[in-house]
Amino acid sequence: MKRWLPSPWLSSAIFVGWLLLARSVTAGQLLLALLAAIAVPRLTRALRPTPRPLRRWGVLTLLILRVGRDVLRSSLQVARGVVRRPPPRGRHVVVPLELRDVHALAALAMITNVVPGTVWNELAPDRSRLLLHVYEVGDEAAFIAHYKAAYERPLKEIFE
Repeated sequence: MKRWLPSPWLSSAIFVGWLLLARSVTAGQLLLALLAAIAVPRLTRALRPTPRPLRRWGVLTLLILRVGRDVLRSSLQVARGVVRRPPPRGRHVVVPLELRDVHALAALAMITNVVPGTVWNELAPDRSRLLLHVYEVGDEAAFIAHYKAAYERPLKEIFE
């Protein structure tokens, strides 16, 4: 079974995603969804890191809720900044990192880029620092402290 479906959850997501995007459940679309759900995980197996179990599901739930809240707050903040004169000046912020796990860093990258106003620019080769571009930063130290407390610490609990 593992040979045909090396990642059953990914295969399931691809299958459902295909049907949702196609907006059709015809025999042809079902066959194409099945082929994609089998082929894509097998072809990309070497690109994925070794899966590890998640720990601390409660922390994960709170993190998801916090990210949702931050997305809403940041969306409003960016919208206000767009119409305000003078416009806010974005700048780069270097955030020191304690995370080393590749899964946690990937999750941190997704969280960072989904929250409006922040963009992940660069990860240091030794994974010790992260360069972010932030839409509007008042106090850089406060931003770094919030970023680490809100995102890095929970991910460290979940993955490391």
